[in-house]
Amino acid sequence: MENILEVKDLNISFHTFAGEVKAIRGVNFELKKGETLAIVGESGSGKSVTTKAIMKLLPPGNSEIKQGEILFEGKDLAKLTDKQMQKIRGQDISMIFQDPMTSLNPTMAVGKQIMEPLIKHQNMSKSAARERAVQLLKLVGIPKPELRIKQYPHQFSGGMRQRVVIAIALACNPKVLIADEPTTALDVTIQAQILELMKDLQKKIDTSIIFITHDLGVVANVADRVAVMYGGKIVEIGTVDEVFYNPQHPYTWGLISSMPSLDAKEEELYAIPGTPPNLLHPPKGDAFAPRNEYAMQIDLEEQPPMFKVSDTHYAATWLLHPDAPKVEPPEAVKSRMRKFMGTK
Repeated sequence: MENILEVKDLNISFHTFAGEVKAIRGVNFELKKGETLAIVGESGSGKSVTTKAIMKLLPPGNSEIKQGEILFEGKDLAKLTDKQMQKIRGQDISMIFQDPMTSLNPTMAVGKQIMEPLIKHQNMSKSAARERAVQLLKLVGIPKPELRIKQYPHQFSGGMRQRVVIAIALACNPKVLIADEPTTALDVTIQAQILELMKDLQKKIDTSIIFITHDLGVVANVADRVAVMYGGKIVEIGTVDEVFYNPQHPYTWGLISSMPSLDAKEEELYAIPGTPPNLLHPPKGDAFAPRNEYAMQIDLEEQPPMFKVSDTHYAATWLLHPDAPKVEPPEAVKSRMRKFMGTK
């Protein structure tokens, strides 16, 4: 499949009173046409910063793309001006944010908010845009769309507001849709409905999706490939089956082990020890080394390269070096892997 988006050696810094925070450090990945790539990792790993850089939505003044390319259909988005990016943002690349209440204008009827990108990017008349807005509300599963189009965000529930945000994001049939933890603020039942809706809509409009989440259960349901981020870097990337059934990086082992299970005793729930690295002073070696019980001396001295596990699976851990000792994943990881295989 052809790549629609490529991120190459992306480095992003934030300039603060305390100094330069090296938030993203050499991130590489590609997004293929029609696929869903999930980016997972704990808070502060760099997931949202990476995708906001794609949208050119990093805060002005204190943020800087130090190095790298963001290639969309051959164009480097990192080099575009804000005015040039406005033609792409909303039309070719759209974003669904985590909290729909901060994404919607509380003083404007939802219909007008859906019509806005249609009038701006597709040059539709108001009547045509209104008709399309009704269709979009119907498409995302909102009943009585002709009535609801006149209502304001506060008249919708949390799940319905998120459906409105999805309708706005899909208004211009974007080629790439970035979903930044779109189900975090919703209860489990509504979360399942929104995920099902996104999968269904992807088939209908053939868009590519970057799905940001810290919930591995969500990943198993929606993604084709998974990129695991830690300390501003991608530490493992592969298909869903490869990352879930054959994880290679100790951080991925920790994430899988810490997933709650209905039949596990409370005291068995695993937590990764320690804290994420301070990116004001990035570590010399592997950023995960201080929290890694399998760390070797080289982990403290050199950053590991991406070792090839298969044509589609890579992991940045010295444990994959031919001279490294053979280490088996912990029993908690094997147990979760068996459960995934049983439910597949």
